[in-house]
Amino acid sequence: MEPEDSINVLGEALELCSNDPKTGFFRDGHCNTCAADHGSHTVCAVMTAEFLAFSKYVGNDLSTPRPEFGFAGLKPGDQWCLCASRFLQAADEGCAPRVKLTATHQRALEIVPLDVLKAHALAH
Repeated sequence: MEPEDSINVLGEALELCSNDPKTGFFRDGHCNTCAADHGSHTVCAVMTAEFLAFSKYVGNDLSTPRPEFGFAGLKPGDQWCLCASRFLQAADEGCAPRVKLTATHQRALEIVPLDVLKAHALAH
């Protein structure tokens, strides 16, 4: 499971998404990916109460702690490497979280158009 090149959607070096909570497919704090990452956990998103409620509603509860997996649960303001398809679904439903473009892996572009990511980008 070698990670792909750490390049963001802007064509630059992929920046850190979050070490607290530790995120990413490789749990290295970055939204790195590889062929084994079938969910494409490539979008660095800032959690909101609205998005967390939406995610739970569609079957992916990210807010409830799961200590057996070492997962404390996410809260608004936490940054997390989201599945690109879940982000796109939330964008289509009008409840997408903000995105840190510099920490979003270029592989996300296979699922989410750049203009959609930019429309939800954090202000610099």
